[in-house]
Order: sequence, then structure tokens, then C-alpha cells
Amino acid sequence: MQNASGANSNAVNRLLRGSPIVIAVIVIALLSFIFIFSGQFYYAFERVDEQEIGVQFQGGRINDVVGPGVYSDFGIYVDLVRISTQAVPFSVQDDEIITLDKQRIGLVVTGDIFRPGMEDRDVIRRLWAQYRIYYLDDALVRSRVQELAKQAMKVCVGDRTFDDNVVGTARDVLRSCIDAEVSELAKNFGLNVDNIVVPEVILSPDVQRALDAIVASRLETEKAAQDKLRADAQAGAEQARQEGEIRVEQSRIQEQARQQTTLAEIERQKVAAQKAVIEAERANELARVEAERAIIEAQKENDLLAAQRDLEIAQIQAQAATEQAKATVAVQTALAQLYATAPSYVTLLMAEANASALNSTDKVIFAPEGTTPTIVLPGPGIVPTVDTTGQARVRE
Repeated sequence: MQNASGANSNAVNRLLRGSPIVIAVIVIALLSFIFIFSGQFYYAFERVDEQEIGVQFQGGRINDVVGPGVYSDFGIYVDLVRISTQAVPFSVQDDEIITLDKQRIGLVVTGDIFRPGMEDRDVIRRLWAQYRIYYLDDALVRSRVQELAKQAMKVCVGDRTFDDNVVGTARDVLRSCIDAEVSELAKNFGLNVDNIVVPEVILSPDVQRALDAIVASRLETEKAAQDKLRADAQAGAEQARQEGEIRVEQSRIQEQARQQTTLAEIERQKVAAQKAVIEAERANELARVEAERAIIEAQKENDLLAAQRDLEIAQIQAQAATEQAKATVAVQTALAQLYATAPSYVTLLMAEANASALNSTDKVIFAPEGTTPTIVLPGPGIVPTVDTTGQARVRE
């Protein structure tokens, strides 16, 4: 036995002395073994940056969620995993979305993805085992949110008509709907989606042409409505002008009647004053002209009758003037109503006015449309061929 043990020791010594390479390999293997397994029991001076949070593990379970700083720990299977809290931008485009009224449009949606932060420690603990791949990999979380955004786009667009998705402030309503839908779906993964924007609505060429045709038709309709309003306004202005002229004429006639009535009243007062003077003179001279009383009384009665007759005549003239004014206003009012209700009669009056504007010396040349008329200069032997006075004659 001693010989066998000595032989083995001698063999090992010879191996060690004769094989430096083998020794180096053994040393490296031992160091590697120590390095690999020692990393499972501690970490030292691990830094968590400002835009990160750290998840501390111990024994395969989350021990704590920490903010920016430098950390060390010793224990059984300890580890520190960093989660970025920076926004992960995403953009998604879907060219085939059907609206509620069976129209096809496309959308481009962009936004930012945010992973759980320090305020969401409970979310990280609860969902880490299921969704940690989305917390650690930007490409995976971007792909997942793009799928969620496509789903939200189809839901929001499908619940609305084409106009409600595309026209005017409907774009803001659509963006709010997509934002709410994506945010609700992302909560299931512990993610927050913000800054949703719909920068572009994609229309197929056929839909674009149809939309252009609708816009052109709408513009034509609005133009026609504006033209009608302008024509109505012009007609109303003309009617107002005519009514104004009638009112001015009516006021003038009424003023004349008022002045005539005033004059009649003055005349009546004059006659009354004259009567009073006559009566005073008669009283004063009664004693002196007692013999002539009969003559004076007769003269007085005659003057009184004449004054009354003049007064009655003046009153009748005033009434006649008033009735004349009413008749003139009635004629002007009737003409205004006739002009407003019978545009063809106005056209006839305009035609008569145009015809009366032509003189016997005017020249009228008729030429077929699209041709240039030959201008004939006046001279010896050239006479008018159209008589504008109404008695047409043709001369050779």
C-alpha cells in the first residue's frame, strides 16, 4: 500500500513538474468557476442612472424597486435589473380601415410609450413575471403597442361615419378616442401611452376624387345661395327706395294739407276778429247811427254770411286737399305693390323706356353671332335703313 501511494504521489509530482500547460488550464478553470458562481451571491457598486429605475432581486423574487443611485448587495442569488423610464416613441400606419358608412380610409398614429416608474412599484411586482420582456426590450414593447394602436384605430374609425372621422374638429374627437382606447389596452401590460397624435388621414384616389367633387358641389351650391341672397337684397333695396320716395311724397302732401288747414284757421280767426270789431263799432256808434241801424244790420248780416261762406269754402278746400293727398298716396302705394308683385310689368316699363331713348338719327346694326359687322360710314347716297321713330321703312 505504501508503495502504491508513493507511486501515485511520484506520478502527480512528475505531471506537475513536466506539464506547465496543464497547470495553467486547471488554474483558469478554477478561477472561471469561482467567477461564475460568485456573481450569483453579490453585486457591488451597480449604478442606476437618472432615466432608470432598478429592480432588486433576492432568491429569484423582487426584493425592492429603487430609484437612481449606486447599490451593492450580498446574498443568495441576488441581482439588480435596470428599467428605462425614457419614452419609447412609436408610429403605426393602417391603410385599410372601414368607417361606419362603409368608406375606406387610412390613418397614421404616433405616440410615446412609458414603462412603470417609481410610483408604480406594485405594478412591477404584480406584472413582472408576465411582461418583463416589454420592460426590458424597446423593440418588443414598440411592436406590442403598435398592435394595440391598430386595434384602437379600427374601433374608433368603425364607430364613426366618414365625415365624423375626417372633417374639421372630428379629427380631434378621433384622436381622443384612439388615445383612450390605446391607454386602456396598455394598462393591462403596466404601460402608459401618451402624446397620441393623428398626423395624417390617408384617402384612396377614388375617395379623394369623390370628396373633391362633393366640395366643388357644395361650393357651387353656396355660391348660388349667395347669388340669390344678393338678388333678393338688391330687390329689397329697390323696393325700399321706391317706398321711401312714396313716403317723402306723402309727407310733402300731408304738409301742404296741414299748411292749408292752418291758413284756413287763420282766416277763420281773422273773420272772427273782424266780426268782433264790427260788433264793437256797432255798439259804440249805436246812439249816433240809430237811424242807420237797419242798414248797418243788413250790411253786418251780409258780411257775416260772406265770412261763413268763405270759412266753409276754406274747410271744404282743406278736406279736398286731404282727400287728394290720400288718393295720390294710394296710387303710389298701388304702383309699388304692382312693381313688387309683377316683375314682368317692370320689365315692360324698362323696355318702353329703352325704346323711347332711341332717336330718329340713331343707327342700329344687327349681325349674326360670331361675325364682324361691316361699318358703313355716312356719305352721299347713304341713308338710314331703320326708322327708330316707330315707322320702319327700307330704302334702296
